[in-house]
Amino acid sequence: MAIQPIRLFGDPVLRTPAAPVVDFDKELRRLVKDLTDTMMDAPGAGLAAPQIGVGLRVFTYYVDEQVGHLINPDLDLSGETDEEGEEGCLSFPGLSFPTPRAIRAVAKGFDMHGEPVTLEGTDLMARCFQHETDHLDGVLFIDRMDAAYRKQAMKAIREAEWAGASAPVVKLSPHATQGKAL
Repeated sequence: MAIQPIRLFGDPVLRTPAAPVVDFDKELRRLVKDLTDTMMDAPGAGLAAPQIGVGLRVFTYYVDEQVGHLINPDLDLSGETDEEGEEGCLSFPGLSFPTPRAIRAVAKGFDMHGEPVTLEGTDLMARCFQHETDHLDGVLFIDRMDAAYRKQAMKAIREAEWAGASAPVVKLSPHATQGKAL
């Protein structure tokens, strides 16, 4: 088990779009395991690779007793939106706010072995798929809020005990992949 530090709001990696996975290898399987272990330890409903400092399109989820992962996700969303659903984020510890999301989502991508996967979710699962895919695009849940809630969120972030915490020290890999698990 390799629990990794979770990057907090303000870390530039959270605003950087992640690269597609091209190699479905041992390093990718280790990344999925690290993400799952870190998510379960936090605990959280989902965790995207950028949240542990890895710029690849991978996320894990734990919703309704289902644990899984998705690589290189593509979402199809229903037109119906839940405007009042509360949403939090492990990169914003202790904070949650109403964030509009589609009520239903179909997520297509791959598992860690490169096999195609299609996942369907409603309510919390759909919210999780959208939230984690947003992380892979460099989008944060506060970006989805209306102006009034975003203002409240930014005030709460400034007042949070973790605000302004320094980013974790990142060790550079001596390997050609430079730690990106490519």
